[in-house]
Amino acid sequence: MQKFLRRIHPVTGAMAILCIACFMTASVFAELYGSPQTLAVIRHAILWGLLVLIPCLILTGLSGYQATGTAPRGLALTKFKRMRIIGINGVCILVPCAFFLALRASELKLDRLFYGVQLIELLAGTTNLALLCINFRDGLRMARS
Repeated sequence: MQKFLRRIHPVTGAMAILCIACFMTASVFAELYGSPQTLAVIRHAILWGLLVLIPCLILTGLSGYQATGTAPRGLALTKFKRMRIIGINGVCILVPCAFFLALRASELKLDRLFYGVQLIELLAGTTNLALLCINFRDGLRMARS
C-alpha cells in the first residue's frame, strides 16, 4: 500500500497543478482573445474540469496524509498546512466562483460583477497554483532525502 501511495501522490498532485494552470490559461485567453460565447464555453468546461481536479486534490491530500502518518513533521507538516489553505480556498472561493462565472457567462452577463468575481477567482487560483507548486517542490526534496 505504501508503494502505491508514493506513486499516486505525485501523479495526482501534478494533475491538479496542470488542471489549475489550464483553467487559468483558458480563462485569460478567452477573455483577451475570445468572444462572449467562447468565454461561456470555457466557463462551462471548467465546471466539468472540476470533476477531475477535485478528486486529484482529494487523492493527493489523502495519500500524503497516509504516507506521513497521523503526526507529520518537518516538510510534511508544512505541506499539510498548505493543503489546508488550498482546500479552504478551493471550497470557499474557487468552486463557488466557478459556478457563478459559468452561470453569468452562459447568460452573457459579462458586467462589472462578473469581472470582479473573475479577478477574485484568478487571484485565488494563482494562490492555489503557487502553493501546489511549492508543495510539489518540497515533495521532491522529501523523496530525495
